[in-house]
Amino acid sequence: MAGKWRWNSAQLAERKWWQLYLKNKDVSAYLNWKVSYWKQLLASCKDLVIKPDDRILDAGCGPAGVFMCFPNHDTVVAFDPLLEAYENDLPHFKKTMYPNVQFVQCGIEDFQWPGLFSKVFCMNAINHVRDIQLSFSRLCSMTSPGGQLIVTIDAHNHGLFKHLFRMLPGDILHPHQFDLEEYKNMITQHGLKLIDVLHLKHEFFFDHYALIAEKPLFNS
Repeated sequence: MAGKWRWNSAQLAERKWWQLYLKNKDVSAYLNWKVSYWKQLLASCKDLVIKPDDRILDAGCGPAGVFMCFPNHDTVVAFDPLLEAYENDLPHFKKTMYPNVQFVQCGIEDFQWPGLFSKVFCMNAINHVRDIQLSFSRLCSMTSPGGQLIVTIDAHNHGLFKHLFRMLPGDILHPHQFDLEEYKNMITQHGLKLIDVLHLKHEFFFDHYALIAEKPLFNS
């Protein structure tokens, strides 16, 4: 679990990051680019098949999450602890832009919904949470039997820097610092089967991955 001070600081930094990042970006141009980015990423996930009747959950959606890609789905739910701040701060995000999406302001640890979801997305968000073990447990429990969990992560490449970043606020936006194997284990320990690991981008400290896991139809 991230310390309360570290998580609160990360949330403040996240809000400020989006303000600065979008400050000079044209609204229409940015949103069109973002939808294209998500569609390309989803298309690269060969084991991911989106069906018209899928129930979609976007966990930790931010102001321009993957929820943007599903305007024709009946059930699309997106949540984030900073949704009201994004709507107040950014012309790039207004809930009314997405009439089929049900938005909820909360974190993964606190999210509740009356049904399960056949596609659960957590894109670039899992290392922003307060309690990462609880968050993975919640994501897996919200995935319906036969459904898929899709998580994108920044995973440490070097053990030394991973431990240094845990001790020092070298990456203030991200309270949690893990490598690829640790992230994979946090999914599989909840009974999901990892079916694909996509290497999306290489950088010195972190590599960016998409992890796709499937929940068995029946408990073994």
